[in-house]
Amino acid sequence: MYLRVQLRRWLRHWRALTRTYRRISSVRWLILGIGVGALAGLVAASFFFLVEYLHHLFLIEWAGMPLPPADGEALFHGPPGDVYRPWLVPAMTCLTGLVTGWLVQRYIPETMHGGTDGTDGMIKAFHQQGGIIRPLAPLIKGATSILTLATGGSAGREGPISQLGAGLGSWIAVRLKLTPKERRILLLTGAAGGLGAIFRAPMGGALTAIEVIYAEDFEAEAVLPAVLSSVAAYTVFALIYGTDPLFAIPRFQFTNFLELPFYLLLAAFCAATGWLYVRTFRYLKYNVFNKLIDKIGLPATAALGGLLAGLMGVQFPQVLSGGFGWVEEAILGNMAVTAMLAVIVLKIIATSFTLGSGMSGGMFAPALFVGGMSGGVVGFTAHALFPATVTQPGAFVLVGMAAFFAGVAKSPIGPILMVCELTQGYGLLAPLMLSSALCLVFNRKVHLYENQVANKFESPAHRTDATINILEQLRVEDHYSPGPVVVLEEDVTLKALTNIICHTNQFCFPVRNQAGSIKGLLTMDDVRRVLFEEALFDLVLVRDLPTRPVPTLTPEDDLYTALLAFVGHNVSQIPVTPIGNGAEILGLINREDVFAAYNQAIRKVREEG
Repeated sequence: MYLRVQLRRWLRHWRALTRTYRRISSVRWLILGIGVGALAGLVAASFFFLVEYLHHLFLIEWAGMPLPPADGEALFHGPPGDVYRPWLVPAMTCLTGLVTGWLVQRYIPETMHGGTDGTDGMIKAFHQQGGIIRPLAPLIKGATSILTLATGGSAGREGPISQLGAGLGSWIAVRLKLTPKERRILLLTGAAGGLGAIFRAPMGGALTAIEVIYAEDFEAEAVLPAVLSSVAAYTVFALIYGTDPLFAIPRFQFTNFLELPFYLLLAAFCAATGWLYVRTFRYLKYNVFNKLIDKIGLPATAALGGLLAGLMGVQFPQVLSGGFGWVEEAILGNMAVTAMLAVIVLKIIATSFTLGSGMSGGMFAPALFVGGMSGGVVGFTAHALFPATVTQPGAFVLVGMAAFFAGVAKSPIGPILMVCELTQGYGLLAPLMLSSALCLVFNRKVHLYENQVANKFESPAHRTDATINILEQLRVEDHYSPGPVVVLEEDVTLKALTNIICHTNQFCFPVRNQAGSIKGLLTMDDVRRVLFEEALFDLVLVRDLPTRPVPTLTPEDDLYTALLAFVGHNVSQIPVTPIGNGAEILGLINREDVFAAYNQAIRKVREEG
């Protein structure tokens, strides 16, 4: 008997605790953020393995291409194959383009004009699709991106992995029947996990995901779950591949303020190459390849783009795939300035051929490549002319990566932190901030991502925020009527109920069962038809009358939650209960109380404005 009583007590406490946790937003996002991040980390780890394995198989062993890997990408070691077969590269990229075009046109045609790359597709889903991504889209884009990168197409892993992570978050949100607002946050949570893992930069990945959707803003409500997701994904990724950063480079330290003028030149040069990067891509995509798609279809167009990119890669291996190995070579000073200057132009054209024609991949890595080479041109030229002042030209490559991406993607904070995490220190923070800020100013009219909007006020996802934000700032505890509430017992007769109604101002009555729990809510509308049927006065009990599910609010709830409860249950009054104790009723809140509070808040805002 004692054990049964204790068990019941424990169950009551557990149910109360569960209800409490469901009401605490931060706890829910803690669980969702870590869970989505762990899954995104597994997806990123699998994606990374497949890309690196097939890249080594196709380009190193089969084609015999001499491609240096970045230290953090060297999963599969070994010299190039015994036979040099450069013709395999354009053959493989052409076939990949053909397969990609057919799959996209056949199964996900809505993505044919979905934007720049996978990251842009994620941005579009956030702003225009209510946080919903059709699962087939990231799966096909992810698989074809693996083939694009493995065969040498000029693209990056970051766009596909952000779309895969976002698709994972969206799918989980739909399964859990979350609201559109929560779906969008979980979409960004998944994208943050993918970026944090693939870059081995948890903080940079998280902040890039939440700021890249806007040109002048960031999604503040997604910070907590995005950071948790990115850390969880990075942890999973690191458990599999270790914690070594992407590049094996010395730790740079900014100590000479006389270098600042050269970082100003770097910002100006990165702004110029950023403008060239975006304009070239958009010209080839819209003026050349989109017209070809209308004439010959996407498969043939993507195959042509893959063929052209592959032919360029045979002559200039630096433009193949992501190219982070060449960036590491540039940081270490193993590339001539003329070579870096040439591959800036070649990489821009090869990326435009690859992604502009409709093949899958990301613009993120090529942007970092072009930015790094732009910084290298400035840094090593300055070092050659002023060796006593510019002593660490390799640092300019890293700063160029962040500044370039900040200028074209309007995302300065995430890339700055990424570079700090890649260098395992904050020694370059001052030039990173200076160059990124200037690139933002110089490239204020240059936009890499087509679906990016300026701020929340221009996003369709936030059209109702003016109303919601006002109501979310108001609490139930300030607007409900505390005091005794008439609670009906199930065995109350209709005659007694009529007498009760005549002596109270309530319109809704909680109904308590024999066990002492509130089982439903009886409203005036539910009993209006039988209320004055005297023949039924002693025959009908409250338990025989129709009741509604009991919506409850707590004093800590906001009035937006209250408004949703009124609309969802179509009642005029809702009981207010303490957190974790649904049997005790503190008072009632009226629907008119919410409208009056909203009207008063709007009037106050107008007066202050």
